[in-house]
Amino acid sequence: MLDDLPGRYHEYLDRFQTEVGDVAPGAFAKFAGKLIKKLSFEEFTPVFLEYTEMADRYRESLDRGDTINDIVLKILREQAASLVMKPPG
Repeated sequence: MLDDLPGRYHEYLDRFQTEVGDVAPGAFAKFAGKLIKKLSFEEFTPVFLEYTEMADRYRESLDRGDTINDIVLKILREQAASLVMKPPG
C-alpha cells in the first residue's frame, strides 16, 4: 500500500472529485461536516502515512480488545475526513 504513494494520491483525487466536487488544489470544501483542504501530493503524503499508521494501530487495538480513547477516535476521524475517507471501524 505504501509503496505506491502516487497511486494512492490519484485514488484520493478521484474520491475528492466524486465526494466533494471540482475544487482546486489548496482550496477548501466541506466533507463529512468538516472543512477540508484539497491537498497537493506533497501535502498528501505525510497525512496519508500518518493516517495509515494510526488506522493500523487502531485496528490492532480493537483486535486485542483494548479500550479506545475518544481523543484517538476524534483524531482518526479528522484525518480520514482530510483524505476524503471513512474512518475504520
